[in-house]
Amino acid sequence: MPYETTLLIQLAVGLLVTGALAGVLAGLLGVGGGIVIVPVLFLLFDFLQVPQEVAMHLAVGTSLCTIIPTSISSARSHYRRGAIDVSLLKRWAPLIFVGALVGGLLSKVLNAEVLTLIFGFVALAVAINMAIPKTLVVSESLPSGVVGAGAVPVGIGGFSALMGIGGGTLSVPVLSAFSFPVHRAVATASAFGLVIAVPAVCGFIWSGLNVDGRPPYSFGYVSVPAAVLIFSVSVLTAPLGSKLAHSLNPARLKLAFALFLFLTALRMLWSVFGMG
Repeated sequence: MPYETTLLIQLAVGLLVTGALAGVLAGLLGVGGGIVIVPVLFLLFDFLQVPQEVAMHLAVGTSLCTIIPTSISSARSHYRRGAIDVSLLKRWAPLIFVGALVGGLLSKVLNAEVLTLIFGFVALAVAINMAIPKTLVVSESLPSGVVGAGAVPVGIGGFSALMGIGGGTLSVPVLSAFSFPVHRAVATASAFGLVIAVPAVCGFIWSGLNVDGRPPYSFGYVSVPAAVLIFSVSVLTAPLGSKLAHSLNPARLKLAFALFLFLTALRMLWSVFGMG
């Protein structure tokens, strides 16, 4: 078998495995799988010699694209179990949508290192907060003021879009800080993932149009072949993650969430400072 064919098969298998793991994490942690997909795609595009100034944007945009079907699958599973807080979803969804759209459009003016640093530092801070024995509690209830109630979901949408992740990475610890039950936060975050991904993908597609150095079959900053291979599997494994989420106790769920965030954050920060 020619080397090029063997290489393509290995890459395809790697993306399928990534999709399977991303789906499980989407259901388990409400993260939309991006916490795994972004660094894997970043390494893949680097291996394929995609220019560094394009690779991170492409990884984020492609990850956001895969989050759309994965979040639908995960959210449906949580909804059938009655775990999604519909009232919170209705209040926060429009604001998260606006934040995600702004984040997607900002990708046109932010360079790759800035995106990577945002991903690394925000994820590291969240991981530390989730891993400490007593999670930071800001209030016994969600913010009710006009500024607080608006700034929190807008910020979640904006930063999630720039990081290429679903709603869970930020919304789960934020909701936990406001004394929101973690299982309900994870379930509702799975729906936030869809609200984030759709406008953010549109922004990354627009930002990446006519940019040089993108691999074949890219639509803006979205690699269509990579996205298809990943979400073709992730939509099948997301319900498994949802089932696991309801069988674990909150402490273990938080610890699992923190571990994945911590390892991913270190890897992404290393990719920036290591290049220096």
